[in-house]
Amino acid sequence: MSEPFPTPAARNPEASTAPAVDAPVQSVAVMRFKSCRWRRPPDEGTECCGHRDVLPIAGTTGFDPEAWCPECAFYKLRRTPKKRTAEDYRY
Repeated sequence: MSEPFPTPAARNPEASTAPAVDAPVQSVAVMRFKSCRWRRPPDEGTECCGHRDVLPIAGTTGFDPEAWCPECAFYKLRRTPKKRTAEDYRY
């Protein structure tokens, strides 16, 4: 007896053997830059490091994470704020 609803692989055997398309691999420096608290997002202009000691030297034009971010002494992980409850504000 055949199945009333065949699986996608049963309908198209070539679909299961097709290689998966991977996203482009980011370097360690770029991943570190994306998670750094000093990163200026692109909506504020050009994406660059906003730390006061890095910005005058690196500038906002042509910022290269490969040159700055692998061993940055100013790196600090960006964390999402913890959600607070009404109990947190009571005395």
